[in-house]
Amino acid sequence: MKKVRVATIWLDGCAGCHMSVLDIDEAILNVARRAEMVYGPLVDAHEFPKQVDVTLVEGGVSSQEDLEKIRTVRQRSRLVVSLGDCAVTGNISAMRNQTPTRKLLERIYVEGADVMRVVPSDGVPALLRHAVPVHEFVKVDLHVPGCPPSAKAIAFVLEELFEGRVPDLRSKVKFG
Repeated sequence: MKKVRVATIWLDGCAGCHMSVLDIDEAILNVARRAEMVYGPLVDAHEFPKQVDVTLVEGGVSSQEDLEKIRTVRQRSRLVVSLGDCAVTGNISAMRNQTPTRKLLERIYVEGADVMRVVPSDGVPALLRHAVPVHEFVKVDLHVPGCPPSAKAIAFVLEELFEGRVPDLRSKVKFG
């Protein structure tokens, strides 16, 4: 049996969705038998690979770097899954949208700093005007809400996708 090539990517989020993936307990054994993890925070790959079957995307799109990543993910993935409320709706990531970007950066790096009171220009990705859900930039094949989605729901989604089915999530997930 050919293994499904699975990737995960972490955009502007808290890592809670990735923690839920790790919390699927004994279901991880079935995932390991059926999937080849080709990219993610726990995989030593530096470039997003080509020909990925399923990519789980955590977090909203809030920087130029996020935008470039999600466009690459879409080009190289057969199925893109928005995992969690930040990827699905913008959620926590989008809370900054009421504050102009420059003012936000000054509040954090100048007003909130004890030393080096300057907005950095190196090493900090350029922020987009607003943080938005993934589907505002690329086609998303499946939305899995939750903050974070339960491990049980994630295991169900993976099992269904491995079987070539679109998961019916109506009784499995909720927002928040």
